[in-house]
Amino acid sequence: MNARKLLQLVALISVVAIAAALSYNPIVQNTKLGLDLQGGLHVVLQAVETPDRKVTQEEMQQVHAIMEQRINGLGVAEPLIQLEGTNRLIIELAGIQDPDKAVDLIGKTALLTFRTADGQTVIEGKDLKEAKEALEPGSNMAIVHLTLNSEGAKKFADVTRANVGKQIGIYLDEDLLQNPTVSEAITGGQARITGYGSLEDARRIAMLLNSGALPVKMEMVEKRTVGPTLGAESLEKSKAAAMIGVGLIFAFMFLYYRVPGFVAIVSLILYSVIVVGILTLLKATWTLPGIAGFLLSLGVAVDANVIIYERLKEELRAGKTLRTAIEDGFQRAFTTILDSNVTTLISIVILYYLGTGPIRGFAVTLGIGILTSMFTALSFTRMMLRSAGGSGLFNNKKLYGA
Repeated sequence: MNARKLLQLVALISVVAIAAALSYNPIVQNTKLGLDLQGGLHVVLQAVETPDRKVTQEEMQQVHAIMEQRINGLGVAEPLIQLEGTNRLIIELAGIQDPDKAVDLIGKTALLTFRTADGQTVIEGKDLKEAKEALEPGSNMAIVHLTLNSEGAKKFADVTRANVGKQIGIYLDEDLLQNPTVSEAITGGQARITGYGSLEDARRIAMLLNSGALPVKMEMVEKRTVGPTLGAESLEKSKAAAMIGVGLIFAFMFLYYRVPGFVAIVSLILYSVIVVGILTLLKATWTLPGIAGFLLSLGVAVDANVIIYERLKEELRAGKTLRTAIEDGFQRAFTTILDSNVTTLISIVILYYLGTGPIRGFAVTLGIGILTSMFTALSFTRMMLRSAGGSGLFNNKKLYGA
């Protein structure tokens, strides 16, 4: 028996066990669940084009920035807001408690206009500098103070001067908020909107106005709400599927390959710690496609071990010594594993480039898993097999399935 090799084998197993134990709590505490696993809201907005007006990329980026500002006001942790194609915006709010309120806020175009009695628009949202809610002293009435920029102030002065004694309507989209009569020219660039039921209503309107009018009209073409119960059910089923699948894989590897099977189990545990740890450090959000990518990459890692062990069995059956069979088995398996993983990585790059949202998450998870599996299968597994074979305790070829 070679005590040094045996100690080396025990040390490798211990390192994996300690790494798994120490990383468990940090991973669980920092794992973020996606919309499909904890419930929430999925919305797709599409810009409306007309024959006379095409939507530009700059306008869509403005829409993206405005939506980020609005959603930040909801207090949603790390929302997913991303452009899709040339005219769509995807918004995912995981764990949101009031989807209806979010839909109302997202769906508002918040196009502020001041219109004369004949319907002519004289002031637009772009002329607005700031909107702020307040309670009017004395009456305690909720109001929104508007401060116009220099251009807007000049427009407002001109239009109020020309419409003394007439009404100027204040519209938010097509909703008439107020229709006051101009008593005198307003030259200070200040205005106010009244008629709110509460200060909260006034604050919501002020937030919409501050976040700016959307540069293009947006239509909500998809709205999907995932309830917390359905999300929790999906999470539990995913956990059960993962436990059953991993348990069956471990049982098969140990019963069929014996010593190499046990080595594969330790290697796969290390693989799982590395992949999940990397995703946690990257602050990745776990979704059902992401879990599918992880399980698929786990299967790829198992495949790599199977290829190595089958080559090892062939070398042992050819009459080679255990040490030589291990080295030749890895050498023969390397090209096959490299070829299959490279072709998978090419597919992953295409998926990431062409996909969006969950598809990209699937590609990233699978890609990290493939690269990690190459390290664990070709490096860690080889070290463990060398240690096991060199220890002298596992020299019987039957222990390797040969």
